[in-house]
Amino acid sequence: MSDRQHHRPMQRGSSFFETVVGGSDPAEVSEAADRAASLLVRGACETDDAEVAERLLHLADTEGIEAIAEVWSGSPADSLAGCLWRLFLLRSWVYADPATVAAEYEAGRAHAQVARVVAGVADPPGPDELRAMVDEVLRGIAGSDFADVLFRAAAFARVVATGRATLAGPSEAQVRRMLVLAEQLESAAHAELDHGLV
Repeated sequence: MSDRQHHRPMQRGSSFFETVVGGSDPAEVSEAADRAASLLVRGACETDDAEVAERLLHLADTEGIEAIAEVWSGSPADSLAGCLWRLFLLRSWVYADPATVAAEYEAGRAHAQVARVVAGVADPPGPDELRAMVDEVLRGIAGSDFADVLFRAAAFARVVATGRATLAGPSEAQVRRMLVLAEQLESAAHAELDHGLV
C-alpha cells in the first residue's frame, strides 16, 4: 500500500481562472492595439509637427517589427491596427530586400500603369527610390488623408504583384500574397473614405 495521499481534483470554477498566471487577455490586447492605432493615426493627423511624422516612420526601427507584430498582426485588415501592421510590414520588406523589390516593381510597372502612377515611385524605380517612396507613404499618416496613404500603398503592392506574376522566380503563392495585400489596403482605403476605420 502506498503512503501517497490522494486529493480530490480541483474544481475549475470561477476562482480557478483568477489563480492562473499567464498570457494577456486577447480581448484586452486587441482593445489596446486598436486604441494605440487610433491614437497614432487620428492623433498624428491633428498635428503639423514634422517630428511626429518622423517618429511614426521610424516606429518599426525603434520598437522592432516583432514588437509591432505582437500588437497589431492579428488585427483585421479593415481596421486601423490592421492597416498599420500591413504598412509597417511593407516598409520593413522594402528595406530588407530593396533590390528584389525594385526588380519586381520594374517588371510590373508596364502592365499596371494606373497603379504605377498612384504609387508615385520615381522613375527609374531603383532601390533608393523605393525606400524613399515607402517612407513618404508612411510619413503621410501624419501629413495627409489616411485613405490616400492606403491607396498609394495598395497601388505599390499591386504593381509588385503584377511584376511577380511576370517573373520566373516568385511562386504563385508569393504573387497571391502581394495581390491580397494590395486588395486589403485598397478595400480599407475605400472603407476609410466611406465611414472611417476604427
